[in-house]
Amino acid sequence: MSRAQTEFRHIVRIAATDIPGDLPLAEGLAKIKGVGYNFAVAVCRMLGLDPRMKLGFLTDAEVTKIEDAIKNPAKYKIPSWMFNRRKDYETGLDMHLVGADLIYYARQDIEREKRIKSWRGIRHALGYKVRGQRTHTTGRIGPTVGVARRR
Repeated sequence: MSRAQTEFRHIVRIAATDIPGDLPLAEGLAKIKGVGYNFAVAVCRMLGLDPRMKLGFLTDAEVTKIEDAIKNPAKYKIPSWMFNRRKDYETGLDMHLVGADLIYYARQDIEREKRIKSWRGIRHALGYKVRGQRTHTTGRIGPTVGVARRR
């Protein structure tokens, strides 16, 4: 079947994520947790797909190729500096994680930092800002306390 004869799908499921079919391919792939716009464009280029084509016109074979490229980007010669988990703590490998795996690994990293009582782990455990933001006036919890005005 040629591209013009394929039917349009309004919702396409890629990597356990439902994506609207009327989005451009690169923009739609960026809706997947763990896939940014630049990584999506790289996947499109390596597979020879147009990043501007509508997502709903993809064939099933193209969808499986895209899923495989997102799961194993090194196989498709996507450079390792584009991966979202480089030098994994346990294996030392460069990986690219999407969806629930990304959430799981991030949670494991935070738990490890709490366990070894690093500075970041202590800040996470206490519920404070971790990346050096100011805390004097922002990041407060509880009800808002105002200033009593004179009558």
